[in-house]
This record gives sequence, C-alpha cells and structure tokens, in this order.
Amino acid sequence: MSLSSRAVCPTELSWCRAVPTGTGITVLALLFSKPPDVPFLENALRSLQSSHPILNSKLRFDPSSNSFSYVTPQSPYLQIRPFDSQSTAHILRSPNPNPIPPLHLILEHELNTNSWQNPHPSSDTDLFFASLYSLEGGNSVLALRLHTSACDRAAAGALLKELVAFMEAKQGIQGESGKEMKVSLGIEDCIPSGQGNKPFWSRGVDMLGHSLNSFRLANLSFKDTASPRLSRVVRFKMSEEDTGKILSRCNSKKIKLSAALAAAGLIACHASKRFPDEQWEKYAVVTLMDCRPALDPVLSSQHIGFYHTAIMHTYDIHGGEKLWELAKLVHSSFMDSKSKNKHFTDMADLNFLMCKAIENPSLTPSSSLRTSLISVFEDPIFDPPNKLKETMGFEDFIGCASVHGVGPSIAVFDTIRRGALDCALVYPFPLFSREQMNDFIDRINRILLKGI
Repeated sequence: MSLSSRAVCPTELSWCRAVPTGTGITVLALLFSKPPDVPFLENALRSLQSSHPILNSKLRFDPSSNSFSYVTPQSPYLQIRPFDSQSTAHILRSPNPNPIPPLHLILEHELNTNSWQNPHPSSDTDLFFASLYSLEGGNSVLALRLHTSACDRAAAGALLKELVAFMEAKQGIQGESGKEMKVSLGIEDCIPSGQGNKPFWSRGVDMLGHSLNSFRLANLSFKDTASPRLSRVVRFKMSEEDTGKILSRCNSKKIKLSAALAAAGLIACHASKRFPDEQWEKYAVVTLMDCRPALDPVLSSQHIGFYHTAIMHTYDIHGGEKLWELAKLVHSSFMDSKSKNKHFTDMADLNFLMCKAIENPSLTPSSSLRTSLISVFEDPIFDPPNKLKETMGFEDFIGCASVHGVGPSIAVFDTIRRGALDCALVYPFPLFSREQMNDFIDRINRILLKGI
C-alpha cells in the first residue's frame, strides 16, 4: 500500500499531547428516526476520507524522538462500528435521576472513548471513527469521533455539511482516488510572513506573565479534584425570538455573540459564589478563532485540519457588572489583540503553556488543569435547514469536543439553527457536578434574558 507522511506541526503536537489526557476528542452525534442505510453511510464517509487526506490518516508515535506524524494510506479505511439495541441500552444506563435524551448520553459516551490514550510505537492509530447505535423504537444515532489535531470546529461543521449534502443528493463525492494522498501543511507553515514574529524578550515577559497569572485565576467552585475525570455536556437552547433579540442587540452595539456569552458566564460565576459586595476575583476567557481566512494561502472552511488559534484575556469581576458593558470590554479586548496579530504571535506561548500544564498539573489552581473559566468561539456556526428529515428522518445533532484533561471549566460550542441559539457546553466531571452546571447555565440564561 502506498503511504505518504508528514510530521505534525507544533500546534498539532500540542493536541497530540492533550488528547491522551482527555481534551480534544471531537464528536458529531446525529439522531435519525429511520434506520439508515449502513453501506450507503459507510461509502459516504469513505468518500469524505478520499476528499480530505487527513481524515484518512493515521497517527504514528516515535518514542525515540517523542514525536508524532501523520501517515496516509492511498485507500480509505473507515468502517462503521454497529451497536445493537441491547448494547446501546447498556451504554445508556445512567445514575442521574433526571432523564437525559439518548443522543446526549451517546455523545458523552463518545467524548470519553479515548482511542489515543496510550500511543503505541508499534502500531498507527486511526484519526477518524464512526459508530452506529440502535435505539428502541427504530431510532438510531450515528457518532463520528475525530482527533482534534485533524479536525477543528470549523472543519467539523464543514464535514457535517458535506455529509448532509451527500446524503441529500444520494450520489458520490468526487474524491482524490488515484492521486497521491498528502496531508496539507499545518497552521504554522501558513502564517503570513512577519505576522508570527515576536522578539525574544517579549516572549519571555509574556510567558512569565501567563505563568504568574495562572496561580491567581479563579474558577467555579471545585467539587471533586481527586477522582478520575470525564467530559459531561449541558445543552442550552433559546427561542428564535429571544435569539433574534440578542443578535440584534449585539449588532447594535457592534459586538460579537461570543463576547455576550463570555460576559454572561463571568457574571454568573461570580454571582454563584455569593460574595460580599465588591469582593473580586480574576477570571480568564479564551476566545478561539478560525484563522483560515487570514492564512497564506487563504483556506476555505472545507479545508479539513486544525487551523484555530486562541487569545486569552483576564478580567477582574467585582459583582454588579452590567452585561453589555462587560461584553463590550470582552469584545474590544479580543479585537485589539487580534489587530496586533496576537493570535499568531502568542500561538507558541499558549501551546507551550498547555503542554507544561499537562506535565505539571500543580501549575494550575488546585492541580485541576483548568486554564480558564470559559472558552468561546469568535463566531457561531450557522446551520442551514436541510431536507434530511423527510428523506432519512434526520432529527437532531450535537457537536463538541472533550475538555476533561487540560482546558477551561466550561467550553461553549454555539450554533444558530433556524434562527435559534443551540449550545453544547462541555465541562469536566466530577470536578464540577451536573447540578452545579445546570445552575450555572440557568444563571447565564437569566442574565441574557434580563439583558434584552
């Protein structure tokens, strides 16, 4: 079999270090009310692998150099793993007294299925997995699980759209079969000339500042810092009417929805602790942005891989802050850093600090591996309507990534579906409890509604 390979870039390497600890397992879970055609779905997914070589790659670990590389065979390999209704029922057993929908529970199960936990030098590990869960009553869930170094949030959204388009058209996707399959360059190799440069002393000062700040950062109150961790999800939805009002208010104030969500999270966290008046805490917000439009060459969202960067800011919250005033501050801080190319100049610093936190958990509060209170994406994903409900019984989907290794206390994956806000909020359990997170989300909801 013909193979091509390339070493992972530094940002991809940081994810290769993070995923084995439990952060960076990307999952798309799709609910169908009709039994899907498995050979057809398998063919569709293999066509996607042919179109996007990184999805067809395997991860190879070299212990002598402690490095990773992508190895890409010529032919797609993916097979859908089936779970019958009995096996699925076993997975769906939950100790939670409140009923949780099967789609939600299967998503959490996949987020905590870590195929990359123990990289083995003698075998290559797939980057893309698919499972089909059969539910009672004829429903089923298709779960796609990917290594985040190969598929960021924008890529996952594009992947889902391609799959939906393929299923709607019922015809094959034109892949690259017959050509040499090569994985595209990593993000560091596509940064425009001069935009990623940072003087040595500036890098040292910034690294010291980030390190010292990490000890001062506050989070939600920790419930259990000793037990093994999993990723759990709270789903947060708003009506189309309320979503429209929030988006309208964001537009009128010339800020992004992500800033409003982050501001509501900061206010909600401080309020949950019921401090005396004016007692303040310092919280960190990480904003992730899709850099494809800013790279050289410019990449489209259909370009699968990891091309996101992060910008971190800290805020002193005293209590009593107004939503839109704080959102304006969050937005302006982010846009100012973006205009100075800090999404490129700070990339190496944040990757280094993430790896150091993995190696030395004591560098984070209570050794929790929490690097910020909340992470948001600069822009939501807008999900267009599709015809699959009629043809295949496509009912619902959730997409997000795990965070129970290194990462934020809560990661926000926001989508606008048919004009309504639909968020998957991922958090580490039992570091935080589901009841605690439900209360936190209720506070965010009330703050947003009060703001409109």
